[in-house]
Amino acid sequence: MKTSISRRMVLSAVAAASFAAIPVLAAAEPVHLGVSIPAATHSFMGGINYWANQAKKDLEKEHKDLKITIKTAANAPEQANQLQDLSTVSKINALVIFPFESAALTKPVAQVKAKGTYVTVVDRGLTDTSAQDAYVAGDNTAFGKIPAEYIAKKLGGKGNVVALRGIPTTLDNERMDAFNSVLKNYPDIKLLDAKYANWNRDDAFKVTQDYLTRFKDIDAIWAADDDMAVGVLKAIEQAKRNDIKVIFGGAGAKGMVKTIIDGKDKRIDADVSYSPKFIYDAIKLTAEARLKGEKLPATTIIPSVLITKDNAKDFYHPDSPF
Repeated sequence: MKTSISRRMVLSAVAAASFAAIPVLAAAEPVHLGVSIPAATHSFMGGINYWANQAKKDLEKEHKDLKITIKTAANAPEQANQLQDLSTVSKINALVIFPFESAALTKPVAQVKAKGTYVTVVDRGLTDTSAQDAYVAGDNTAFGKIPAEYIAKKLGGKGNVVALRGIPTTLDNERMDAFNSVLKNYPDIKLLDAKYANWNRDDAFKVTQDYLTRFKDIDAIWAADDDMAVGVLKAIEQAKRNDIKVIFGGAGAKGMVKTIIDGKDKRIDADVSYSPKFIYDAIKLTAEARLKGEKLPATTIIPSVLITKDNAKDFYHPDSPF
């Protein structure tokens, strides 16, 4: 009898120890997700703001344990200050940030992360990736490579090209590096200059005016953004220049895609996709992962593809602000 009791006691102890060894997953805590994005200073950012607010509407309705607070900033210092408010006042425990600038926002984001906040960086990467948990972006290498290949083909491997860059960020560097890497294969194509125009129509107009004044023979302009392409077109029209054969923007703005569909401007017959909807995807991925107590992959890249008349209808969204 004693042996039987002792045996049962041992078996019970072993079973208890076995159950103790299995980690007990605590229920994930409610998620207060902060979203920090640039203000809608141009149409692409208008799209970013539109999709961010759409994500808040859809996801808060779907998940009762989720709260999303969105902050928009007109510049990098304002965004840095808003991050402090999100962390100390709103007490967020997750952050999705589209940095206004890479270098200026790296330290403020790192300070938020140091308080235990889960950080997803979108599009414009930080200069120190240890300040983030996850990164979601379009394919910036393809964004630079596809236009360069297209321009080289359209020019028959020979001609003069100028480029307009965005804001000094890691993604702009990736795009420009990719563009240059293709042109190295075409020694008869000369890149005359590449200046920052800040993804802004007015700045692009001024930069293009400068190009048109300094360079009497330009075959192609890589605007690197559909908003900037609008400024480029205005400057060309004002200068009455007819030597430019190719104008290539970027990101698939509805106006530019419609131009490709209609075939109204022979200089504009292609674009490269880079939809602002990726902010919606980043918010959704982050929120749902954190609600489950999970993490995202370190990097998620959304493909960028060539848009031509053959597939333009698949990228035309007339109801979108972009």
